[in-house]
Amino acid sequence: MRFLADESCDFAVVHALRSRGHDVLAVSEVEQGADDERVIELARSDLRVLITEDKDFGQLTYATTQTRSGVIFIRYPVTARSALPDVILKLVSTKGDSLLGCFATVIPGKIRINRLDLPTDK
Repeated sequence: MRFLADESCDFAVVHALRSRGHDVLAVSEVEQGADDERVIELARSDLRVLITEDKDFGQLTYATTQTRSGVIFIRYPVTARSALPDVILKLVSTKGDSLLGCFATVIPGKIRINRLDLPTDK
């Protein structure tokens, strides 16, 4: 799968996904300091699922009317961070491409996935 890791994303997640052969583009490596709208555009234009820990992306994702490629929103406290890469790898291996067009919220012990209402071509 193809992912875009926001600058807020724990880089251990980026390393874990890359080690499993996933195509992960990190904003910190390609367009450091990009604003949130630019990050969403990068994910959308390249059909990448955005991985972020920035809660602003929830509002931005639901507010935009453009096609959305999907978001994995991570809400993990410091005390549980060591488990995060394995949790994301498990999510990706079990849900795979069905994460496209979804907003997944990942918290310790729970993952909530909501389908985004994507505009239809007319």
